[in-house]
Amino acid sequence: MIGKDFFARSVHEVAPDLIGVTLLVGGIGGRIVEVEAYDHEDPASHGYRGKTARNESMFGPPGYAYVYRSYGIHWCLNLVCGAEGVPEAALIRALEPTKGLAKQRARRGVEDLHALCSGPGKLCQALAITNEHDGLALDEPPFEVRAREAEPPIAVGPRIGITRAAELPWRYGLAGSRFLSRPLRP
Repeated sequence: MIGKDFFARSVHEVAPDLIGVTLLVGGIGGRIVEVEAYDHEDPASHGYRGKTARNESMFGPPGYAYVYRSYGIHWCLNLVCGAEGVPEAALIRALEPTKGLAKQRARRGVEDLHALCSGPGKLCQALAITNEHDGLALDEPPFEVRAREAEPPIAVGPRIGITRAAELPWRYGLAGSRFLSRPLRP
């Protein structure tokens, strides 16, 4: 199990270290294959303009979930990093599904393994993540975050679906993974 100390570092250190880590919610999930980093100086970050009721969890402490609704439709899971009071988080963009596949398929209404968790909204639906998970500790049930077994090859590129600071190379993915939300070049 990964503890809160793992997350008590800059999001720019934590984000690439999340590739290959196993994320389970209620025993269901898989291997993280894609994340994006958001820090306190980033105009695309929810914490950039200060603390609100919506983004309060992003301000720490590290090692907790920050869950928000995107475009009023999809839940998105972020893992809070850095120092308490400084808004930094890694958005989990995609998983390679490995545990609880029948439940993930039922929740998503799709059979295709590649379509289960290949985007932040899809993976939240597959893992049944909602605003009820916002502010929960990542080292306590229902969350389980397991260390990766080996350091995987990581590809880096610009983030997706944002207009501010979109050119920053703060998107990390498992090189060659077919489970990414969109391809990344190593």
